[in-house]
Amino acid sequence: MCVSKNPSAAFFEIAGKIPSHSVHKKHLKLDREIGEKLRYKEDILAVSTYYTKVIFDIIGNLQKAFLRSTFYKILFHTTQPAHLITAFSVLFLTYLMLPSKSYSQISPIWTLVYLASFSMHFGAQIWMTFVSGLALYFNLPRHTFGNVQQVLFPKYFLINAALSLITLTIFLRVNNSNLKTAEVAIQAFAMSVCFLAELTVRLYLTPPLLVLMVEKNDIERRAGVGMEVGKLNPGKLLNCPHYLRLHRQFRKVHMTIAILNIVAMACTVIHLYHLSHKLCAI
Repeated sequence: MCVSKNPSAAFFEIAGKIPSHSVHKKHLKLDREIGEKLRYKEDILAVSTYYTKVIFDIIGNLQKAFLRSTFYKILFHTTQPAHLITAFSVLFLTYLMLPSKSYSQISPIWTLVYLASFSMHFGAQIWMTFVSGLALYFNLPRHTFGNVQQVLFPKYFLINAALSLITLTIFLRVNNSNLKTAEVAIQAFAMSVCFLAELTVRLYLTPPLLVLMVEKNDIERRAGVGMEVGKLNPGKLLNCPHYLRLHRQFRKVHMTIAILNIVAMACTVIHLYHLSHKLCAI
C-alpha cells in the first residue's frame, strides 16, 4: 500500500538537505544588492553646495589673515575708514557729474551690467524689506531672528550700495551731457541719494546697531526672555532702567535705518519709473 507524505513534511525534508551556509550566502548577496540600490548618492546640488562652502571657508580664512595683518592694523587703527570711504565716494560722485563727453551708444555688455545691477538692487530691497524680514520675524523666536539679521544687515547694505553705485556710474556715463535737463538731473539726484543713504547705513549705523543688539540680547537671555515669536515681551526687564535706556537707543538706530532704507527704495522706484518710460518707447 502506497502512503503519501504530508506536503509540509516533504518541504522541511527537502529544506533540511540544503546546506545552511549556502542559504546564508544567498541572504548576504541579496542584502548587498539591496544596499547597493539604496545607497545614498549625493546629487549635483549637494556637491555644488559643499564646494560653495569650501570656497567661502577659504575666503573667510583669507579675511581673518588680513584682519591680523600689520597693514590692516595700520590702515584701520590709525585712521577712520568710514570717513575716508565717505569722502572718496562723494569725490567720485562729483567726478561723475562733471561735464564730459556722453556715450550715446555703449557696449551691450555695459547695458547688461546696468540692467543686472539695477534689477538685483531693486529685487534685494523688495525681498529683504517685505518678504524675508517679515516672514522671519513672525515665524522665528526674536533672538533667532536677531541673529539672522545680524549676519544679513551688513551684507545687504554693502551689496546694495555697490549695486546702486554701478547703476549710477553707467547711467551718468551715457547721460552726462544731459545733466542740465530735468529728467536726467532728477534721476542722477535720486540714485546719488540712494547710494549715499545705503553707504551711510553700512558705515555709520549698522556697526552700533549690532553692538546694541548683542548687549541687549545678552541681558534678555540672562533674564530668561527673548524667545517669543512676533512680539516683544521684556517681562521683568520693564523695571530695569539700564535695559530700557539700551532698548531706546536700539530702537532709535533701528528706526533711522528703516527710514533710510525706505528712502533708498523710493529712489530706486523713481529710476524704475524712468526705465519703464524708456522701455515703452522701444
